[in-house]
Amino acid sequence: MRLHYFKIFSVWAIGLAFSTACHTALAATSYSFAVVPQYNVVQLHTEWQPVLERISRETGITLELALQSSIPKFEQAVLKGEPDFAYANPYHAVMAKKAQAYLPLLRDSKPLSGILLVRKDSPYKSPQDLAGLDIGFPAPNAFGASLYMRALLAERKIKFQPQILNNHGNVFRSILNGSVAAGGAVNNTYNDEKPEIREQLRILFQTPTSASHPVIAHPRVPDAVRQAVKAAFLSMQKDPAGLALLKEIRVPQPLASNYESDYLPLEKLGIEKFVILEKE
Repeated sequence: MRLHYFKIFSVWAIGLAFSTACHTALAATSYSFAVVPQYNVVQLHTEWQPVLERISRETGITLELALQSSIPKFEQAVLKGEPDFAYANPYHAVMAKKAQAYLPLLRDSKPLSGILLVRKDSPYKSPQDLAGLDIGFPAPNAFGASLYMRALLAERKIKFQPQILNNHGNVFRSILNGSVAAGGAVNNTYNDEKPEIREQLRILFQTPTSASHPVIAHPRVPDAVRQAVKAAFLSMQKDPAGLALLKEIRVPQPLASNYESDYLPLEKLGIEKFVILEKE
């Protein structure tokens, strides 16, 4: 009889230890979360910190915001596998998959489109009118705004002078002040800009659409942690407060993402020759 009780107690103790270990794996470790700097770090911190704090509260998983000052520095960090999680552009998902086997978890349902903008009162009617002129880009590898856009302009044999302006906001303002004749951006950053800025700009050209920016995770992150973070993101759209936070980060309708269906097609665009990586 004593042996029977001992076996029952042993099974119970092992189960408790396993459950405790799983909970500890989820709760005791903090994970870094990088965000592609489409905007300045102050704005990114204001927008993203409340989102990560909510997910941390709901899951018991501590997510720590890790911001880089520029898109090239963000790319260096991701290609070295530094952040545990990252919000990245679509082609970053391709680069991160090849370099570190990062996995996409979720993305917004609205497709991404690169746009080429000019002042509303400018004389330019087509991309060909920009031959020989300065065109601003937020970064060399900003997918829709620069990488894909430059590839499509090259396909049309349009030669221009590229100007790297560090973020999307700088592109908009440089077009308006005449520093550049045109500038590359994407639909979600343009739509998020102040009305008084947008109403002075005009879309001259648009790229084909692609899956939008994903949240990606390094494979070292335990699957239970990845799934918990993913579920917390997806559930936020179900209540007004969560939806308001998602709108701030331009992911108002998140859905689960899959590399093969969402980002593998980008490998077939043949634009890798236009990738420019900053030297450390």
